[in-house]
Amino acid sequence: MTDRRSFLRNSAFTTAALATPAALRAEATTVEAETVVKSLYNSLTEPQRAALAFGFDDPLRSKVSNNWHITEQRIGNFLDKDQNAMVREIFLKAHSEEYADKVIDQVIHDSGRKGFGDCSIALFGEPGTGDFEFVLTGRHCTRRIDGDSVKGKAFGGPIFYGHAADTFYEGPEHKGNAYWFQAKSANKVFEMLDGKQRDAALLDESPGDNTSTIRHRRSTEGLPGLSATDMTADQKTALRGVLDDLLMPFREADRKESMALIEKAGFDDLHLSFYKDADIGDDKVWDNWRIEGPHMTWYFRGDPHVHTWVHISDPDAPRPPRG
Repeated sequence: MTDRRSFLRNSAFTTAALATPAALRAEATTVEAETVVKSLYNSLTEPQRAALAFGFDDPLRSKVSNNWHITEQRIGNFLDKDQNAMVREIFLKAHSEEYADKVIDQVIHDSGRKGFGDCSIALFGEPGTGDFEFVLTGRHCTRRIDGDSVKGKAFGGPIFYGHAADTFYEGPEHKGNAYWFQAKSANKVFEMLDGKQRDAALLDESPGDNTSTIRHRRSTEGLPGLSATDMTADQKTALRGVLDDLLMPFREADRKESMALIEKAGFDDLHLSFYKDADIGDDKVWDNWRIEGPHMTWYFRGDPHVHTWVHISDPDAPRPPRG
């Protein structure tokens, strides 16, 4: 029996193969997300391109939010059936084989009655030219595919993921939440800390649930929380395990790029923080927590449901202009 993911993969691949030369007619599993983005771009009609395609340097490309639509059009009623299949395939290919189904189910669930079709997309630049990025947005979703066009940014820039699984106000167990396993991983590190380390790691007030929380400081000075330099070897190993769990839902290329940039900026410069003000159920399993370095922030806000803000950059990348 063909499972749903195989059907979607084969459906989108077939569409891509029809839209491009024989080079795409290899095994569907070898087709990268970037290839499907190019096929999607080539399939756009002039009215679709006018609404969805922008110059590569358009400032809209770098925007991120927890619940938004990068363009007014919803893919479900603005793109045709084959184009919608390609968008689904691009999204699936942006994630690991292990988690792709779970993640797309989360987006479908959180999008409400219209499901995945309520998402919106934009394309910046032209695929295949060296400068392009595909962005998909919706409730609890900002994802990017850039073919390494965006230099010095993991994932092609800041991303967002989240989930309101059982209800808007989740219980302490976060029943059914696609990402709560990541918080469990971080809390295991907290359990390994001694009293002095916990005092450094446990802060009173959570950061804001907005883009300000992922604005890089570019220095370790003033970074809150427990520094990795003050952790034991086994605690550092556990912290690396948390990073592995954070990156697990995403495709291998993005996982590798993210870890390379984190290591380049300095693993020992990372700080781990937990927040007292957001302890659902008063169970001392910290729902809100953050890993932050001068050039990396991964903020997991679990109260009242999961919102996660991510931004990882190259320490040698030029500072973006203000404004």
